[in-house]
Amino acid sequence: MSESTAVTAEVRLLDGGYSHETRSLLYHAYRHEPTFAYLFEAARPGYDHRIRATVRELVCQHFYQELPALGLLIGERLIGVALIAPPQRRLSVTESWAWRMRMLLSAGFNCTRRYLDYQAALMACLPTDAVHMLPLLGIHPQFQGQHYGEQLLQALHDWCAEDEHSQGIVLDTGNEHYLAFYARQGYQEIGEIAVGPVREHVFFHPNPQHSRQIGA
Repeated sequence: MSESTAVTAEVRLLDGGYSHETRSLLYHAYRHEPTFAYLFEAARPGYDHRIRATVRELVCQHFYQELPALGLLIGERLIGVALIAPPQRRLSVTESWAWRMRMLLSAGFNCTRRYLDYQAALMACLPTDAVHMLPLLGIHPQFQGQHYGEQLLQALHDWCAEDEHSQGIVLDTGNEHYLAFYARQGYQEIGEIAVGPVREHVFFHPNPQHSRQIGA
């Protein structure tokens, strides 16, 4: 990072005990994102409910499957989080029939179908099977613009580089505001998906040489 964050945040591996905090943070991080606005029909009544339900189901299934998550904390407050899908298990959440049924009941058929189609298009963009993916990633809006995003990404790069079978990290965004940011962090654009009127950009970061350890 070129500048210091206002307050140093601690990087921590998260477990299901952080489910509630993770859901709240990611709801606030994603509710105004263009991709989610299209997928979950922001113009139709009940949008906030559908976003909350979707984030809840994704986060709960992620921790139920005991998939990894990295968090940034100031004291005991969670200010940033990344859900990580390792190469060997990245499809397990959306392939779960229990998850799909809960999504149908909470977000509805059309929104669930749109989300699954978007995920299938994303998977088609992968440069290789040997990559980590970040299904959800966010910094709480109150802490954005203070370089915590850079800190979280560096922690992710270091953590994923521990896996000698992984070639790097893939993430995506439909928010034009983040394109230059990801490029500065060493991400290369490898694909583009049409999500309704939104152009979803797919980025790849090759595994760097590991620079520091992340403790549990």
